Order: sequence, then C-alpha cells, then structure tokens
Amino acid sequence: MDVRLIPPVFSRPPSQYDVKYFSDLVRALVSLVTYIRAVGEGRQTTIVLTNLASNDYGLEVGTIFQVNGVLRVSLPYAPYVKGFSATGSVGTVRVTT
Repeated sequence: MDVRLIPPVFSRPPSQYDVKYFSDLVRALVSLVTYIRAVGEGRQTTIVLTNLASNDYGLEVGTIFQVNGVLRVSLPYAPYVKGFSATGSVGTVRVTT
C-alpha cells in the first residue's frame, strides 16, 4: 500500500488554543480528504448502497444510479435522462370491414 494513502491519526486537542495543533489538524483533515478521494482498486465482500439516484441528471461520470432496480453507471456518451419520452407516427391506417 502506498504510504500516502494511510489515513491520518487525530490526536487529542489541548485544553488551550494552540496554533501548531490547529495547523496539524488542518493538515490531517486535508490528508483525510485526499485519502477518501484517492483513485485505486477496491475489493469488498458486502456493500450496501442506499438512496441511489433514479437517473444520471447532475451526476459525475462513473457514478452508480438505479432505474427500476437495475444498477447503471453514468457515462458521458450514454445519458439516462430524467423524464425522457418520445412519440412518433408514420402514415395513416384505414380499416374497413
């Protein structure tokens, strides 16, 4: 594992305000955000996804969403637009009996 991807450890705060402690805390929080957003492989045994979007409107490319219980991935070349519908017609039909 890359050493930069180890989550930071947060120490106990001092009883009085300390500039060094606050700077270290901000640095650790930046490190934590970097760790959380890091691109990399993942392997899970169980995963629970809750409150998934039902379309890809406003989602980042690669985000998982669901439509009628089917998981989909937001792709830039294959949008699943919210509220999309279409109708059409070709010619006329006459039925006589």
